[in-house]
Amino acid sequence: MLRPSTQKYAVNRPLYSEDTFEDEHAKVYRKHKRLLDHFIQYFTCTSERAKNAAISLLPIIGWIRIYPIKEWLLNDIVSGVSTGLVAVLQGLAFSLLASISTWYGLYAAFFPVIIYFFLGTSRHISVGAFPVLSLMVGAAVTRLVPDEGPPANITAFEGLTKDEQRILVSASLTVLVGLFQLGMGLLQVGFIVMYLSDTLISGFTTAAAVHILISQLKFILGLTVPGFSGPLAIIYTLKSVFTQITSTNIHDLVTSIVVMVLVLGVKEINDRFKSKLPVPIPIEVIVTIIACGVSYAFKFSENHGVDVVGKIPNTFESPMAPDLQVFQMTAMEAFPIAIVGFAVAFAVAKVYSVKHDYVIDGNQELIAFGASNIFGGSFKSLAASTALSRSAVQESTGGKTQIAGLISAIIVLVVILGIGFLLEPLPKSLLGAVVVVNLKGMLMQVVTVPYLWKKDRPDCIVWVGTCLAAIFLGLDIGLAIGLGLELLTVVFRAQFPRCSVLANISGTDIYRDRKDYVNIYEPEGVKIFKIPSPIFFANIDFFRDKLKDAVGFNPLRILRKRNKAVKKIKKLIKKGELTLTANGLQAICSMPIEKSEDESNMEDLDKPTDYSDLPIQLNWNAELPANIQVPPVNIHSLVLDFSAVSFLDISALKGLQAALKEFIRIDVDVYIVGCDPYIIEKLKSCKFFDDEIKTSIFFLTIHDAMLYIYESHPPKTVSEKVSGSFQYQHINGSSMSNWLTSQEMPDMKMEVETDTKPETRF
Repeated sequence: MLRPSTQKYAVNRPLYSEDTFEDEHAKVYRKHKRLLDHFIQYFTCTSERAKNAAISLLPIIGWIRIYPIKEWLLNDIVSGVSTGLVAVLQGLAFSLLASISTWYGLYAAFFPVIIYFFLGTSRHISVGAFPVLSLMVGAAVTRLVPDEGPPANITAFEGLTKDEQRILVSASLTVLVGLFQLGMGLLQVGFIVMYLSDTLISGFTTAAAVHILISQLKFILGLTVPGFSGPLAIIYTLKSVFTQITSTNIHDLVTSIVVMVLVLGVKEINDRFKSKLPVPIPIEVIVTIIACGVSYAFKFSENHGVDVVGKIPNTFESPMAPDLQVFQMTAMEAFPIAIVGFAVAFAVAKVYSVKHDYVIDGNQELIAFGASNIFGGSFKSLAASTALSRSAVQESTGGKTQIAGLISAIIVLVVILGIGFLLEPLPKSLLGAVVVVNLKGMLMQVVTVPYLWKKDRPDCIVWVGTCLAAIFLGLDIGLAIGLGLELLTVVFRAQFPRCSVLANISGTDIYRDRKDYVNIYEPEGVKIFKIPSPIFFANIDFFRDKLKDAVGFNPLRILRKRNKAVKKIKKLIKKGELTLTANGLQAICSMPIEKSEDESNMEDLDKPTDYSDLPIQLNWNAELPANIQVPPVNIHSLVLDFSAVSFLDISALKGLQAALKEFIRIDVDVYIVGCDPYIIEKLKSCKFFDDEIKTSIFFLTIHDAMLYIYESHPPKTVSEKVSGSFQYQHINGSSMSNWLTSQEMPDMKMEVETDTKPETRF
């Protein structure tokens, strides 16, 4: 680390305005491509582009060629087996959230994984059912096929049982989710995930965890609770649960409590000793085996009324075509499911890609998940994403590539076709307990609220608003409200930025907010105002108001009063009520203060002051004759720091032009520093410059502008400040009184080098 006491730098260069800099340094003008040029380039095919396109569309080609079999294969096999066992259990558990038969959750751990193996760019995420997505699918399923009452009026429902109707809705919705994702991937809109901040995702997933927790109470307590969907569904569910609380099945409750305590305890051990354990203890698998054995031995289903998984077919069901009517009726649910599924998977994939130093492609991920869900939905799979806990198992057990995912799919295949019957006595209360335990990470996100409240309140509002809206109004509406709140915070931050007045750190060319430092010097007669955001139609008025607050006056008001004063003086001179003497203008007799003149013609008052026909030049900071009052202006220069301004729109351009002219017309020199050259080019193309606003007001840095200002307005000496003496002249050269002064500074052109100037304290 550099030591400030010994590390210094010195720069010797000319003083640069934007004009002088461009004069001395030739600028390269690049030809901008037209839309037609981009179109032609996009559809031009070469062998290199074809090769890159193939590798991009099939990322497996890239990593399989360099796959070190001896070093990685064993790790991938161990990881795949561990992940497959967890995927089986989670597939069964998460299918309960979707209100469909349990074995369809196993399909989500098999079919999508096969497609993602070829198309995905992440090597470590475990593709399959995700509890939030399953819950969102379940909301659509129970809306179209409720537990009580007739199903929706869909032609394809005729002749189907309730379970088959629900499978049709779930499968069709999954295909539609895949179509949305695939379409976005082909249109290259993977950037859409950037609009979902970590804060929004955290609040949304916490709300989803609350929904999942409430939905699992019926399995944990062994109750029969109808499915609810729509706003306040969580309230209706809780009401139904507490209405039946006396009917709780003790065997289910005890099983759930024991499982939750064991799993939470062992997971804590896994986390604490993960560096010493070769692989995490597969506690979910262990308790599943034990629970199956106990349930079978004591016949929980027959003797104690425990709801169990039941028969699992030892074969795959035939594929099915999605229903277009279901597409129409679930489109509003499908889009947020597609966005949330991709956002969660991409966030997890990004974490592991940074950790293991490889690149993931957002657009290709959309294509991969889109194709996976289309393929999986055709085989009645649940909508697929990735579960955080399952991906952590795949990565922590040594998984190197998606070969581990392929091995996990093979484990699922063995369960479906070979040993699925062993899971038939498994109590659903155990699955509910496993789901609840896996919610720990999402539920614990609530501890970030106090931190957000202290550090970033707009983000805290987004978190709390998204969470509450998603809890009480439903996940789809909650996501929309959260996105709206997030966009509002962006608008709020841009519309009301923290503008600041800068001052100089003594003896340096560094300028900082004058409120933040002790050893800081604000140049006399100069205001340095920093705009920390883009300027556009929504914040131009705020910017102008803050600028007026910073300088301490309203330039337009000053201009109008000066114009009225000049008109009054001309009128009094014409009437002979003011006479020109050796000591200045004097009134013939004492005149009372007059009220403001008629302001019906305000346009004339907003124009530059007309000093023609005046035999003198006015000093507006001195006492004026005839009791004329004009507020003084205590600055001669205004510096606007545009280093953080990334763009200007047309509305802001017009507002900025008006603001600058108001200052220029009251003899305040305006300088703009640190402006992006592309903004200057835009100002030129939009006719921003005229006789009043010139390109010479632009400087490269604040220090360049300050050096120029001190050449034009040298700082007063101590004797000048004490005496306050000024020299004023009559137009024809005779001496005038202390309220007359020269109207304008001479127009000076300078070439200044910093090492040739006397040392000046800024």
